[in-house]
Amino acid sequence: MTTAPVLYLSHGAPPLADDERWTAELAEWSTDLPKPESVLMVSAHWEDAPTTLGSTTGAPLTYDFWGFPQKYYEVTYDAPAAPGLADDVTRLLTWPGHQVHRDEARGLDHGAYVPLKEMFPEADVPVLQMSMPTLDPRGLFEIGRRLAPLREQGTMIVGSGFTTHNLRWFNPRAGADALPPRASAEFDHWAQEAMKAQDVDSLLDFLDKAPAAHEAHPRTEHFAPLFVTLGAAYESGGLDNKSVIDGFWFGLSKRSWQFS
Repeated sequence: MTTAPVLYLSHGAPPLADDERWTAELAEWSTDLPKPESVLMVSAHWEDAPTTLGSTTGAPLTYDFWGFPQKYYEVTYDAPAAPGLADDVTRLLTWPGHQVHRDEARGLDHGAYVPLKEMFPEADVPVLQMSMPTLDPRGLFEIGRRLAPLREQGTMIVGSGFTTHNLRWFNPRAGADALPPRASAEFDHWAQEAMKAQDVDSLLDFLDKAPAAHEAHPRTEHFAPLFVTLGAAYESGGLDNKSVIDGFWFGLSKRSWQFS
């Protein structure tokens, strides 16, 4: 079995499903990936301490958004549960002062199922979602390091966020392909260069090192999943990476990376 890749992707809102370009980019990405045995998903939309694992018994999706047309609340994604993976994650992330809880009532949120529906539309890959117990980059990096052995059993670790995420920039009248705000473009460029350089220290310290960081991320939950993926990649194979998707969607950077 080959070591599963690690991904950080920008996941979009539920209307991503209507964006022909982005859905095609996600679908094309998946054709270049080895089909994983399972997926461990870390979404920007689930912060819960201590670390908590979602349903392994088939709970319905979590529609964690408001004010959208009804059709977005009728989407389904019936991926198989991953109880064995939940046991492995519990074992790897249990140490003095760090426990793992279960929430069997919580299904996948839109940060998980929106991109997975485009990448694995057959819903035939078992999926487990895990909460972020903190937004501290170094704490999440350590969690990622401890999760790295999962890659050897074919589990693809996916951080799902947004490379820039300031909803004040969102202007539907301008259209999805409008030029991004300068702050979004500057942060996106910095992030791409930092990833090319494999500059972990700068990435972990992005609020002080990146241009326009506080504008690009008024709150950091959408960049935070990156640190789990950095830790998993660093521990088990290094930080060799490629930017698979780039560009902007309503001013937000949709840049996404794959670690080999």
